[in-house]
Amino acid sequence: MDSTLKEMRDGVSALDLDSKSAVGGGVEDIYGEDAATEDQLVTPWTYSVASGYSLLRDPQYNKGLAFTEKERDAHYLRGLLPPATSSQELQEKKLMHNLRQYQVPLQKYMALTELQERNERLFYKLLIDNVEELLPIVYTPTVGEACQKYGSIFRRPQGLYISLKEKGRILEVLKNWPERTIQVIVVTDGERILGLGDLGCQGMGIPVGKLALYTALGGVRPSTCLPITIDVGTNNEQLLKDEFYIGLRQKRATGKEYAELLHEFMGAVKQNYGEKVLVQFEDFANHNAFELLAKYGTTHLVFNDDIQGTAAVVLAGVVAALKLISGTLSEHKFLFLGAGEAGTGIAELIALEISKKTKIPVEETRKKIWLVDSKGLIVSSRKESLQHFKKPWAHEHEPVKDLIDAVKAIKPTVLIGSSGVGRTFTKEVIEALASFNEIQMMQKPLILALSNPTSQSECTAEEAYTWTKGRAIFASGSPFDPVEYNGKVYVPGQSNNAYIFPGLGLGLVISGAIRVHDDMLLAASEALAGQVTRENIDNGLIYPPFSKIRKISAAIAANVAAKAYELGVATRLPRPENLVKHAESCMYSPLYRSYR
Repeated sequence: MDSTLKEMRDGVSALDLDSKSAVGGGVEDIYGEDAATEDQLVTPWTYSVASGYSLLRDPQYNKGLAFTEKERDAHYLRGLLPPATSSQELQEKKLMHNLRQYQVPLQKYMALTELQERNERLFYKLLIDNVEELLPIVYTPTVGEACQKYGSIFRRPQGLYISLKEKGRILEVLKNWPERTIQVIVVTDGERILGLGDLGCQGMGIPVGKLALYTALGGVRPSTCLPITIDVGTNNEQLLKDEFYIGLRQKRATGKEYAELLHEFMGAVKQNYGEKVLVQFEDFANHNAFELLAKYGTTHLVFNDDIQGTAAVVLAGVVAALKLISGTLSEHKFLFLGAGEAGTGIAELIALEISKKTKIPVEETRKKIWLVDSKGLIVSSRKESLQHFKKPWAHEHEPVKDLIDAVKAIKPTVLIGSSGVGRTFTKEVIEALASFNEIQMMQKPLILALSNPTSQSECTAEEAYTWTKGRAIFASGSPFDPVEYNGKVYVPGQSNNAYIFPGLGLGLVISGAIRVHDDMLLAASEALAGQVTRENIDNGLIYPPFSKIRKISAAIAANVAAKAYELGVATRLPRPENLVKHAESCMYSPLYRSYR
């Protein structure tokens, strides 16, 4: 024991120090902690020997009152727990009862975070069994508020923070993480958090929330998930002045300094975790998001959920909606408000799908799709001044300055909002859209208001149904309650990326894929659209219920894995005969394990 608990101070072990009474007397201060002055150093000793006390504080193994009598004896838990024993089901019932007492969503978020830090399996059991109720808490819209207030509610770290201070030492930082086998990393630099803008280091709530969904919805083991925030500063003056802000207090680094830090990070990830670790870029600003995806897409297994995940889930919704609005995908005309990561990503995947179905070159199918940015309709006369990712969408047309005029000029059948600006689908815009579709006999206009959180949605469900007189097919990025109009109840869909990325990630993991290809995104989208039943369609829904999300994720994972094997980028050989069953068998189960 002496050799294990040895600290040298001038050649003397800490155990050799003179015994001194603790403050208040009575207990020996072996390590000199109580006697130390504020400027003296002490060692944060921990015990390596297993004990009941440490077991109760290990979230990966703690079961609380669910430890059996036998386990309490075997693991020195007698007296550390009340005498009653409880099942995991009873624990879940109690926690859901307690959660429902909170009236403020952020309080529920904090309670769930505390549970995750205390009892990991119970947290995931709760989330899986109550996904429709808890998804808006662990992710959008509540996670947006959590990120805004992250400095105030921060209690203990849930991932890695890599800042400019760690430049040149990122590999060393990665090695500080206790888990050695990592399969999925979600990383953000916090510059564009949902529709809330630059939240700097406080964007960590996004990687933490996404990875909780990778496990709960996609079955990726929590121990193989790593949330990371890259802190290069923030341009948010309010945060820089906030005494509780937890990040670097400086303006954002850009250019060479930023690029070098990201390059070191990507190299260190590959060196430490290997070729098959999935790196999901999350909530990077447009200019960096496209550049990072282009730069590392050919050398790493990378995926951008804002560009590619959003695109896949929207395409699935549009394909499913065809059963309600009639016509083929190529017969529809699309108008986007927002030409950033999400807008251009969705537009490109729709163009690819039309090209795949019609055998028409993608350069031609793009002409079915029009985008409006802050300066108006993207047209060819603006091409010289456009950012590179907008240029493919600059079609021949006279300049149009605002959305309502673009709607009147283009006469779209599908209106998609990815602007991050709330209430931009005005009554005039939606009524114009509805009138064109009525004339063209496309009886039901499709309206997708995708911006998050709810406050940034381009319109509400109630507005969409009311202004189209109940004819709209509507889905949004964040959830809306059912709407009653003229005696009929309309249930809005939620075009939530959580439908896609957990299953996509699982498919990449189980196939051992080393690259993400556009065909995999199309495969994920087709699998999701295939999960929409006739009953869902009859109820006006273009997405399946989240209550079946694990079955949906398994189907998506199987389709993605099949495409990986087909493209020759899968490394887990031989290929399983039944990929759906294989995906289901690989999924993490949150049920308690019995201990020896």
